[in-house]
Amino acid sequence: MAARTLEIRGNLEHAYVDVFTKEAVAAFEALAGMDADRKAVMAARIDRRGARARNQQRIAFLDPQATIARTTIKVQEARAGAFVGSEIPQDLKRQWIQGTGPAAKPNASLEKSIRNVAYALLSGADGWMFDGEDALGQVSTMSLDNQRNLKLAIHRDPAFTAVAEQVAGEMNKWAQGFFGRPIVTDWKKQLDFTTKIFRARGLHLEDRHVRHTDGAGFSASIVDAVLYIVNNHERLRDSGSSLVLYLPKIQTAEEAALWNDILLSLEQHLGLPDGTIKVYVLVEQVEACFQLMEIRAALGRHFVGFNTGRWDYINSVSDAMAWQREFVNPNIDAITMTYGYMRIYEDRVRRACNTSSLTPHPTPSGRGAGGEGFALWQGGMEPNIPVGSEAGVTSGMTRAVAGADREQREGASGKWVAHWKMVHIVRPVWERAGQDNQLGRNFPPLTYTPADADGLFLLEPAPRTVRGARDLLSVAIQYGNAFLVGLQAAALKPADYFGNDDVLYLMEDMATGEIRLSILWEWLHKNATLTADDDQVCVKAGDRLTKELCQRLLAEEYRKLQTASNRDVHDASKTTTLPIAREIVEAYILGNVKLPWYIDLLNINLENHDLAEAKRRIRLLADAFCKDGSRITENLDFESGRQDGD
Repeated sequence: MAARTLEIRGNLEHAYVDVFTKEAVAAFEALAGMDADRKAVMAARIDRRGARARNQQRIAFLDPQATIARTTIKVQEARAGAFVGSEIPQDLKRQWIQGTGPAAKPNASLEKSIRNVAYALLSGADGWMFDGEDALGQVSTMSLDNQRNLKLAIHRDPAFTAVAEQVAGEMNKWAQGFFGRPIVTDWKKQLDFTTKIFRARGLHLEDRHVRHTDGAGFSASIVDAVLYIVNNHERLRDSGSSLVLYLPKIQTAEEAALWNDILLSLEQHLGLPDGTIKVYVLVEQVEACFQLMEIRAALGRHFVGFNTGRWDYINSVSDAMAWQREFVNPNIDAITMTYGYMRIYEDRVRRACNTSSLTPHPTPSGRGAGGEGFALWQGGMEPNIPVGSEAGVTSGMTRAVAGADREQREGASGKWVAHWKMVHIVRPVWERAGQDNQLGRNFPPLTYTPADADGLFLLEPAPRTVRGARDLLSVAIQYGNAFLVGLQAAALKPADYFGNDDVLYLMEDMATGEIRLSILWEWLHKNATLTADDDQVCVKAGDRLTKELCQRLLAEEYRKLQTASNRDVHDASKTTTLPIAREIVEAYILGNVKLPWYIDLLNINLENHDLAEAKRRIRLLADAFCKDGSRITENLDFESGRQDGD
């Protein structure tokens, strides 16, 4: 028997034998060699970022005569749709509403934790993206609890069905009060309605529980894909369900091609036909928007659609333009999907989806019939939650429906919601339209001109205020604190609105924390001018956000969180994780070099409640990146389960 090349942390292989099955561990080993390719591609990503900053160059479109890395496909062929794509499986053809959220709760018993899956599968959503990335806390064994809960639900384990029956009653009680009617008529049948989808972690992340035996970190992407597919593929396929993943944070077609190779290797290892695993790609990186058709081509028979995610994308634009002093974002609430570069981004995604590719079984004309050859476009996130005063909920739900109406008119096949209570509020928008999807709507083909490239960085006049800075700081600190206690998806709002139920909490995840720090870094290091007076801090329109003012606002917003009620800031966190979250925010904002990932700073401080140690780790990470561009991505607290002689 060949020696293992990977090790699993502590006793987790035994404690989670139902997750780390023999089949899953064998698949890890089969795919382990691909981790070197991943690390090389991630190093190239950092190198491109650094070179653009040094040379003060914007991202550009690929040479049409070039070949997409890791493929034999020419860029021009990809843009023309001259590649074999995927048919849309039956259970993905109607995805009006996809809910998103993790399948587990932090530090919770199985009975309480698995309720997340019950709410999702009883919600009436057409699909539910069970999140292993931005919305899933990584404390303790939460990523493994996420996988365990999904397996129990997919296999209809009695531990899940008992909880599902109870949750159905609770959901109907809420719906009777809100809608005047129940929303679950037959809970057993309802469990089969929603398509199960899993979002794996991005290529830039390493797992906290699996690593190479030499101590090097191992791909979280491979771990997530293997555990979900290996443990559930037989049951899903036997029930007529597709195997579907969301792939996040892809920046280039080469990265998409690496994902394609990972999926092909996993399919071959399991004896599945090529293209069995279907994927949506989250377009949340501006560089990806320069290579949309190339990404489709690189994923070939696996690719079914794109998703337009607002928050991550804003952060990526800020990060790509960190070197250009003239590029400064406005207040975050001004950067809607109709703002400047966001409007251009959405338009390019819908055009890419409505460019036809060859299908596996093409018609004589070479194109698929009846919408085949086109791709799905899943719209962005609705973060509102219908909890608050009557006026607040009415206003929030009006905005939510208006946003869904706009996306439907623009051509989206559906959208995301961040909470199960929003499903039946937003879904009627697509029910009224009555179309399963909007494949093949006639939009102009993509073009690749200098003007197109400029449009992806288009700024438009909008406010930049002290109030905006306070909101950015407050939510950034709150989010870091939530992450560190295991709530990587959290309902938040600026501290000045605590106790005001007319202002609803919004469901926030990693991306929303990241963009807040990026905008603050821009304002401070590019000498941004504020656009309005603020008598409270003696600021006039035209004044700059100085380091002194930023530190004053940070201190004031932090004090508000320290004195907030337990409802808004858990009391137990105020002497443990909250000070560390503040330290991370300050280090990121004040640093002269913009760090590439907020999550790196948070990940290296998971399970750590010592502020002095947190400061040491923050310095360690910042110094490493400033020295040679390297990131610290491995688990600094990994405990080996190996014994002497193993």
